Amino acid sequence: MNYRHAYHAGNFADLLKHALLLGLLAALRTRGRPLRVVDTHAGAGLYDLTDTPTLKSGEAAAGILRLAEAGDGGDAQLGALLVAVRGLNAGDLRLYPGSPVLTARALGPSDGLIACELRGEEADLLRSALDRQVPRPGPAVRVRTVDGFGYAATLSPDPAVTTLVLIDPPYEAGDDYDRVVETVGRILARDPQTVVAVWAPIKDLETLDFLLRRLEVLPEARGYVAQLRLRPLANPMRMNGCAMIVLGADETAGAARSTAEHLAQLCGEAGAKAVVHPLGG
Repeated sequence: MNYRHAYHAGNFADLLKHALLLGLLAALRTRGRPLRVVDTHAGAGLYDLTDTPTLKSGEAAAGILRLAEAGDGGDAQLGALLVAVRGLNAGDLRLYPGSPVLTARALGPSDGLIACELRGEEADLLRSALDRQVPRPGPAVRVRTVDGFGYAATLSPDPAVTTLVLIDPPYEAGDDYDRVVETVGRILARDPQTVVAVWAPIKDLETLDFLLRRLEVLPEARGYVAQLRLRPLANPMRMNGCAMIVLGADETAGAARSTAEHLAQLCGEAGAKAVVHPLGG
């Protein structure tokens, strides 16, 4: 695998994923229990938008930098994301957080984050980023150099906490889609109360629909799908959009729709749209 998130940091997919993640964390906090968050594919945690890979791709310019210039348009989740990103930057936006840094900075001292990153070099960068960027006292944070799919699938239930598992593989390995379905099934079989958020690219509708059909037949898999389509799905060689599949937190569907619709207007081409629907609907 040669995926490097530095080329894609702060792009439209990050905006949807991270805005909805912050909304999920805020909603789950109202359940009255400490949060336990597991990030299965955590990455390096912090990305420099002035580095060559990011500048070369131009994706941040069409994503977080465009959002910062245009403003959140009244969308609370995008507003929270902008506040979080600006909190890492004293002036111009240079640093963009990955999901583990974003999550850890949003959690409280009674909460916990387990960030899984299989690649040793990336895991070391993540530890350094978390050490530097998470205020103290803060949540209990652990970085595990393990396969995140396997770790999440064997997580022990804990009724004293609310558990959120974020599954965000690069979808470069041939079995990534299979492992997503298998992992979600094993998580919910062990603890149906676990909230699961799965990010997926949209290249063509057939691939996404096949993933959704496999997820919807899993016992206890109840939730919604928030799709952001930047353009009509005419070229399956491009990433034409992305989706967040959220299980176990239906109260966040309305906010997800607002965020996806705003991003379709902000980042999309002609024919861009947001589609939010129940899993199986």
